[in-house]
Order: sequence, then C-alpha cells, then structure tokens
Amino acid sequence: MFFASDNGAPAIPEALAALVEANAGGALGYGNDPWTRRAQEAVRAVLEAPEATVHFVTTGTAANSLALASLTPPWGAVFCHEDAHVQMDECGAPEFFTGGAKLIGLPGDAGRIAPDTLRAALAGDSGVHSVQPACLTLTTVTEAGTLYTLAQIAELAGIAHEAGLKVHLDGARLANALAATGASPADMTWRAGVDALSFGGTKNGLMGVEAVVIFDPAKGRELELRRKRAGHLASKMRYLSAQVPPWLEGGRWLDLAAHANAMAARLAEGLAARGARFLHPVEANMIFAAWPAGTHARLKAAGAVYYDWAPPGPGEEAARLVASWATTAAEVDAFLAAL
Repeated sequence: MFFASDNGAPAIPEALAALVEANAGGALGYGNDPWTRRAQEAVRAVLEAPEATVHFVTTGTAANSLALASLTPPWGAVFCHEDAHVQMDECGAPEFFTGGAKLIGLPGDAGRIAPDTLRAALAGDSGVHSVQPACLTLTTVTEAGTLYTLAQIAELAGIAHEAGLKVHLDGARLANALAATGASPADMTWRAGVDALSFGGTKNGLMGVEAVVIFDPAKGRELELRRKRAGHLASKMRYLSAQVPPWLEGGRWLDLAAHANAMAARLAEGLAARGARFLHPVEANMIFAAWPAGTHARLKAAGAVYYDWAPPGPGEEAARLVASWATTAAEVDAFLAAL
C-alpha cells in the first residue's frame, strides 16, 4: 500500500528494456548519440513544436532551476504560488542557478494563482531599488493536487506577457494534467503562452528523466551552456534519452497517467464513503485527506506508506496520498479496508 509519492514507483518495463538496448555497445557521449536525437524528436512531436530545443537532465530541481535561469536575470523577480515546489522544496536552487533572482510567493486557494492576484503583484513601478519582474512560473498538477484549466493558464500567461514577463510551466506531472483534462500538450504549453517547460518523466514511469523544453530556439544555446556549467550534462546521456521514445509512443505516457488518476479517484471515493474529508479538490493523482486522530497508527500498522500532513483541526490527522502508474486496485482496496 505505497502512496508516499509517484517518485517512488518503479520504472516501466519499456524503460528498462530501452536501457538494456542502449547498453549494447559504445556510443558518443554528451548527447551526441542516436538515442538522444530520437528522444528529442519524440518530445518535439508530442508538443507539436518542431523548433523547440529539448535538453535532458536527471532531476526536476535541475529542470526547473535551469529553465528559470534561462528566462530570468540575476536582478529579476520570479512570481510563483507561495506553496510552489520551486519556493518550498528546492533548497534555494532556483535562486542559485539564476545567480540571485528572487522568488515572490503569491497566495491562492488550492495551489492556484488568481489573475487579480497576479495583476496586483505586477502593479506599480519597479524602481532601481527593487528586483525587476521577469518571470511567472505555474505548476500543473499543483502542490495541492489541483489543476489549472487551459483558459486559466492562457489568462495568467497573457497578464505576464503584457507586463514583459516570460512564463515557465513546471510540468513534473504534466501527463496527469493532460490525462485529467483531455487537453493536448501543445494547448497546455506553448499555445497557452508558455515559454519554457519542465517536462516530467520521473513521476510517470521513467528512471530519473526530465526535460527542459525551450520553445524559442534562439534561447536553446544558452540553456545548453547553463546545463553544462551546472554539471547536468550527462556523459552517458543515452541512458536517459533511450527511455523517452517508448514512453511517449502510442500515448503510453498518457495511459500511465490516466491509470494513476483513476486509482486516486477510486481511493478518494472510498475515503469519502468512510467519512474522510478533503483539504483540496481531488483532480488528478494526489489526495489530501483528514480523518480522526488515531487513524495513522492503524493504517501504518497494516503496512500503508504515505506522508503525514498538517492536521486541519483538533482531534484530526491528515495525509498526502499519491497514486502512480503502478498503483493497483487491490492496493487501494486494502488501504480502505485498513481504514
């Protein structure tokens, strides 16, 4: 009953088979190999962005931080939700990689920034004594497990662009957002006004593979140099990139995410039937639930693995539960039975 994180799920068999294939013989390093070229073309194809540059790295922290660095000068301000991963969970890496840009956390219900909140943050004149507005970063699926609609992304990106900012999308769970909304990858990214994308694979069946996608090809060379300078240009790049084509082919990546979302929905339905309440709407593969005190001990004694969360009220406990491509209906039902 593993619900700690989709990060902890195993790699899909196709990814492991691709690693074995890539291991048969030598190849030029640093991405100068046929596996990397095929992977880059596969990413461009699903995004319908033939001119985009695609750069593989091993962690979401590197992907987010390098993408933001390519969009933001050291004296810039990056606007994000106050609970965003870049703000709360990356140990200052975005500030480090940008050379000192400042993250400005904005409030918002259920992990989302409202348009009026962004407009208010951008109002007024930024004098020489202040960091200069440079970038907006959004996340879908958000840290609250919720989604931005296409219209919401486009509206926020429009506000940012009108003020001269660039827009980054943290897509660590992009596949889950696409599977939940039925949107196309292009519609959720560059067609909505996104300038740079962190394209996540690790949470959806790959073994430590993320991509930084820059939709303006003129900025691609800078990202390439930043990746090398940061120590994230893997010499044996083929072991990252070989996993990507079989993951994307035939919509496999979306099927994996749809399964994770379905298992979360099954779990949420069972939780609601047993009196649990939800801290945020359940819209993809993450659940934040509260239940009576003493429940943690019973669930964990039965073998459930998940993260405790801050309880919303006295006499309560709360948890974050995440379903993955590997979650089974039997696991969900066993958790509910233990509950």
